[in-house]
Amino acid sequence: MKKLPIGIQSFIEIRTEGYYYVDKTRYVRMLVDEGKYFFLSRPRRFGKSLFLDTLKQAFLGRKELFEGLYLENNWDWSQVYPVIHISFGSGVYSQPDELTYKQFSIIEDHAKKYEVELSKEGANERFIELIKKLHEKYERKVVILIDEYDKPILDNIEKPELAAKMRDNLKNFYSVIKDADEHLKFVFITGVTKFSKVSIFSGLNNLKDITLDPKYAAICGYTQEEFEQVFRDRLDDVDLEEVKLWYNGYSWLGERVYNPFDILLYLDMKDFRPYWFETGTPTFLMKLILQRKLSLAEFDKLEVGDEIIESFDVDRIYPQTLLFQTGYLTIIDKKKRGYMNKYILSWPNLEVKVSFSNHMLIMFTDLVEKERNLDEIYAALEEGNFDRLKESIKSFFASIPHDWFRKNNLSEYEGFYASVLYSYMSALGVDVKAEDPTSKGQIDLTIKFNEKCYIFEFKVVENATSKALARIKEKRYHEKYLNKCNEIYLIGIEFSKKERNIVSFEYERVK
Repeated sequence: MKKLPIGIQSFIEIRTEGYYYVDKTRYVRMLVDEGKYFFLSRPRRFGKSLFLDTLKQAFLGRKELFEGLYLENNWDWSQVYPVIHISFGSGVYSQPDELTYKQFSIIEDHAKKYEVELSKEGANERFIELIKKLHEKYERKVVILIDEYDKPILDNIEKPELAAKMRDNLKNFYSVIKDADEHLKFVFITGVTKFSKVSIFSGLNNLKDITLDPKYAAICGYTQEEFEQVFRDRLDDVDLEEVKLWYNGYSWLGERVYNPFDILLYLDMKDFRPYWFETGTPTFLMKLILQRKLSLAEFDKLEVGDEIIESFDVDRIYPQTLLFQTGYLTIIDKKKRGYMNKYILSWPNLEVKVSFSNHMLIMFTDLVEKERNLDEIYAALEEGNFDRLKESIKSFFASIPHDWFRKNNLSEYEGFYASVLYSYMSALGVDVKAEDPTSKGQIDLTIKFNEKCYIFEFKVVENATSKALARIKEKRYHEKYLNKCNEIYLIGIEFSKKERNIVSFEYERVK
């Protein structure tokens, strides 16, 4: 049994130290056959760095590393190229001077490695000088590989002015590439996010974005077939369907894939945990969702256009864009709207849906209080005890600090209450659907649990009206589930703008 390459980004180490390797080398051949300048966006810990190192070793002519892989017999190993490998993945860049120092350091390291003398002063000038001198010395065009190109910006995304300075610095640094075309063999740039070309890659109009190219959908991540084939000697006691539910589901208009970080840690621990989610907390995104008055319930099925899914800038941030690019949402469908594309986004898998909902709840109350309420709500559903359910929900809203409401008008926003309840139900891991469509309209929230269906309607009111339950009955929403559940309950909940809590909680069993 081979070793699991958890956290290892070195192609050399994986190929020489007895680790499993999912062969992605056919994509190296595809890229070189197709063009010269490429860009790829993928979430963190998705294998971008490993793929860049694979490219690097191929261009350096390290044939012995590719024995038994696709590229071994599909590459001209006599052609060796100088490679400039730039990564901003390590460290945190909190000041523009720190970024400039890092750029100088990277250029100097390459100059020493290839034994070339640089005489220019600025980082950008030394970058272009390095490219030209490598081309001249080795009589081969240069390969440029840039990893985590956007990290200095993302490190400061909550500070727009500083993020803009980082962006402008990088824009000048990357502009060297467009002026070095005659000296370049191949350029590959990766990052988590996709900033607009105007803001980062101005002038580099021939940079091909393969992020949503179906034939490159599995360039990073493991397909189901790759998972079952490469790791088959570790799967004897594994429930493949449950693993798929928890960790598969990421899609970029092609075959769905697993996040490698998740799947490797699961195979090591054999325990279902949010391994990937725990490596980074999306607090900034949570705040942005609340500021823009978005309901977490919308993300079960979110429709967006090209302008939302493709790119953003530090002074024009869409939470939907960041949620997709950072891996908290994924594409489940694509449609045409006239001449434009429309994308349907949703949670990629159970890990992300449950963990994101959990984290949203922690923003409003402390961890102990959240866990206590989760236990109470789960027990209430299990018992079919609606008085207990009502008190659990009231207890949670009563525990939200007044300061949350003082800074905004969330208490008047119906989506806020729906989002919180959706978060609770999702965090429990039960089957929950928001804005559930029927022939008569949309159900605010549907929960299926132990062959029972709970159909919710929410309203924000000045005073109790008892109209929430009446609306469910009037629309006959329950008819959708007559043949799907043994028991069906209708629950109408009204929240007071003033009290910021439940003022009416009515329920009725219809089956």
